[in-house]
Amino acid sequence: MHFPGRKKIKSDSEQTKKQKGIRKKSDTSPRTRRGRRISAGYLFPSALGVMLFFVLPFFIVIYYSMVDNPISHQFVFLDNFVMVFQNAAFRQAAANTLTFSAAAVPLAVVLSLLLAMLLESKIPFKSQFRTFFLSPMMVPIASVVLIWQVLFHYNGMMNEIRVLFGADKVDWLNSSYAQAVIVMLFLWKNLGYNMILFMSALSSIPKDILEVAVLESATPFQIFWHIKLRYMSSTILFVTIMSLINSFKVFREIYLLKGDYPYDTMYMLQHFMNNTFGRLDYQKMSAAAILMAIVMVIIIGILFLTESYFGKDVEG
Repeated sequence: MHFPGRKKIKSDSEQTKKQKGIRKKSDTSPRTRRGRRISAGYLFPSALGVMLFFVLPFFIVIYYSMVDNPISHQFVFLDNFVMVFQNAAFRQAAANTLTFSAAAVPLAVVLSLLLAMLLESKIPFKSQFRTFFLSPMMVPIASVVLIWQVLFHYNGMMNEIRVLFGADKVDWLNSSYAQAVIVMLFLWKNLGYNMILFMSALSSIPKDILEVAVLESATPFQIFWHIKLRYMSSTILFVTIMSLINSFKVFREIYLLKGDYPYDTMYMLQHFMNNTFGRLDYQKMSAAAILMAIVMVIIIGILFLTESYFGKDVEG
């Protein structure tokens, strides 16, 4: 019997084999090999730097976390981790850092998104409003801390305003209000950068989809929740991760305000690390660093899974 399609299938398979052969020859051509060698040469310094300054130190930290000290190198397995968990200073620093991040990071994301949406609308004094939130990015951190000291010192501006209204002075940086002051400092310093990222994400949303939603009588909340929020999912993830990382780096501001041992609610994990390093207690510091890394990986993994779930229908 004659099958007219068999010849065509055979010719298609032969053509596919020829294409694969041509591709294989092009992959092994001298020009391709030369390009790969050049690429590898450019990548080698960066890869070497990453290995020497990131990967290798990380494994050294793991090693130090499982020995009694850097001199005798006696293997103690998880004893250092148990010691860290039993340390009152570590528990307090971890609780303060968790509380601070849980308050500051969502506020930084939500407020910067609201500010970006506000600046997208037609409001008066838009440029001045934008400048107010972007100015901390241009000011050195020492100057920012100096401004906060002027505002929240015991004899500072905030207490002078309270006295004018007949209220008592408050020692802002040595009371239960201390962490709230640091949260405000964190927000003022980071809102501008986050706001710019959200404004860029809002401007990249397809206009035709928004116009169709308006024609379909969608409410502003429905447009925001079902369209804008979905298209900004990757930006929200990035802003959240950056805000989380910056919340762990707030040690600089607190250190400039109050030094090594601030008020109890201002004592963060970086203070614990810095003071432990000053005592050359490498094994305890390494164990605490490993615990911090594990927590960060878990949190960022959850954020990636959340973004993947909410943004999967707009990423094509």
